[in-house]
Amino acid sequence: MGAGHNHSLAGHGAHTHDSGTDCHGLHNHHGHHHAPVDFGNAFLIGVALNSVFVVVEATYGFLYGSMALVADAGHNLSDVLALLLAWAANVAAKRPPSARFTYGYKSSTILAALANALLLAVAIGAILFETVHRLLEPQEPQGMVMVIVASIGIAINTATALLFLRGQEDLNIRGAYLHMAADALVSAGVVVAGLVILLTGLWWIDPLVSFAIVVMIAWSTWGLAKDSFRLGMLAVPENIDESAVREHLAGLEGVQAVHDLHIWPMSTTETALTAHLVMPDAWSGSGSSSESSSGSNSGDTDEFLHAISHSLEDNFGIGHATIQIERGANQCGTAC
Repeated sequence: MGAGHNHSLAGHGAHTHDSGTDCHGLHNHHGHHHAPVDFGNAFLIGVALNSVFVVVEATYGFLYGSMALVADAGHNLSDVLALLLAWAANVAAKRPPSARFTYGYKSSTILAALANALLLAVAIGAILFETVHRLLEPQEPQGMVMVIVASIGIAINTATALLFLRGQEDLNIRGAYLHMAADALVSAGVVVAGLVILLTGLWWIDPLVSFAIVVMIAWSTWGLAKDSFRLGMLAVPENIDESAVREHLAGLEGVQAVHDLHIWPMSTTETALTAHLVMPDAWSGSGSSSESSSGSNSGDTDEFLHAISHSLEDNFGIGHATIQIERGANQCGTAC
C-alpha cells in the first residue's frame, strides 16, 4: 500500500449557511510523499509456493483419507486467493487519481477485504461438508503422511510469512503476514494429530482437527468480515477516537466550536477528515476587507492550517484533512 499523503486543500471562498453564518473555506495544501514499499515479489513468491502446496496437500489428503490435510489445504487455498486479491488491490491503490476516480483506486483494498471474507465463508462450508461426510463414512488416515505433508506446510507458510514481516504498518500486508503465520500453526496442529494417530490409532482425531481448523477459519473470517464491513460503511477507523479528534480541534487557539466533523477510511491504510471550525475572532485585522483576505492574514491562515494537518497526522494518523474555517458567530446549534 502507498504511504499516507497529507492534504489540507487550499483555496479561499465565502459561503452563507441557512443560519446566516459567514463562512470562509480556507484550505492549505501540502503533502508528504513517500515511495510505497513494493511487495510485488513477496506476493509472487507467496502465491507460487502456496498454490503448489495446496495441490500437493489436497491430493495427499484425499488419497490417504486425512480430512485434516484437506481442511488445511482449503485454508491455504483461501489464503492464496486472499494474497491474489491483496496483491491486485496493492497495485490498484498505487494508480493515480483520474477525472472520474478523484481519490484514485485506494478503496479497492476495502473491496479486497470484503471479497476475502466471502471466500473464507465458502471455504468453511466446503470443509464442513467433507468433514461430516468423512465422519459418516470413516476412513483411517495415514498418520505418517499427515506428519510429512504438514511439516512441509509449516516450512512454506513460515517462509511466506517472513516475506511480509517488514510491512506491519500496512493493514493488508499485516493481514497477509498473520494469515500465513496462522497457517503455520494450523499445519503444526496437523503434525500433532498425525503423531497422535500413529501412537494411538484413534482415527477420529483427524476429523476433530478438521473441525478445529474450521473454527479457527470462522473466527478470523468473522473478524475480517466485521472490519471490512465497517470500512465499507465509511465508519471511523477503530484506531481513531472520534471524540479525541473533536477535543483536539476544539482545543486549538481561537476555535469556539467544531461541527460537521467527518472521519472515514479512504483505504485500509489511509484516513480522511473534514471539519468546520468556528473562529469568529481569527485574523480579524484592522485593514480593509481585501487586505484581511490576503497578505499577512492569508499567511496566518496557511500556517494555522499547516499546523492542524501536521498535528492530525502525527497524533491520529489522519493524512488527508480538509478544514473549513467559519468566521461568523457560532450558530451551528446541536451539530457542533
